Amino acid sequence: MFRPCIDLHDGKVKQIVGGTLTDNGAGLRTNFVSERPASWFAELYKKDGLTGGHVIQLGAGNEAAAREALTAFPGGLHLGGGVNLDNAKGWLDAGASHVIVTSWVFRDGQLDFERVRALVAAIGKERLVLDLSCRVRDGKYWVVTDRWQKFTEFEVNRNELKRLSAFCDEFLIHAADVEGLCGGVDLELVQRLAEGSPIPVTYAGGARSALDLEEVTRISGGKVNLTIGSALDIFGGSGVRYEDCVAFNRRLTLPA
Repeated sequence: MFRPCIDLHDGKVKQIVGGTLTDNGAGLRTNFVSERPASWFAELYKKDGLTGGHVIQLGAGNEAAAREALTAFPGGLHLGGGVNLDNAKGWLDAGASHVIVTSWVFRDGQLDFERVRALVAAIGKERLVLDLSCRVRDGKYWVVTDRWQKFTEFEVNRNELKRLSAFCDEFLIHAADVEGLCGGVDLELVQRLAEGSPIPVTYAGGARSALDLEEVTRISGGKVNLTIGSALDIFGGSGVRYEDCVAFNRRLTLPA
């Protein structure tokens, strides 16, 4: 299935080359900056029945735009970026169906299960998405935090996916090495996710054509959803038409 996105940076909807996002902004590469507000995209997704998409706050200064998107499509979007125990419930109350958590549950390169359990106790596993966005090192996929700049010691593999699935409703995984490059999906990672995760997964990174949507669905047996960003025409891209993604989802949900 196609899952939509709204990536926010400095209060605007943008498409950014993932590996270039740093704390000081040096070297940032931006593929697209929208003149439309986040709420416009949320309203579009609502009109087309595209639930389960995500709003990601890439740094500070995005809270107002995020709230506008959630208000435009209450219960239809996941919210990520800066989420922790103190504000998770507030984002759910603001209209998010789920909150997405990454950096806050990792400390000193390790997954902090006490923090994970605290989140589950506060909001319930059915409203929590764990972001395991990763990069490749020595042939393995390792979770990266803090705008995908810091490698953790957490490997994305079958055992860890199974273990973490007891604490969340879904996984969100950006392939940070290919995010925003429109150079093709990391199909090896997609296959590993399909084989290893007992719960739904949304993959993002590198999609460049409608064929990627077909291929990800095929090799994952429908277990992995695909987010398309920079290649999508509503984000200034030329590789994928938004209306084709909507039609693809409708075909998958039609009764046999």
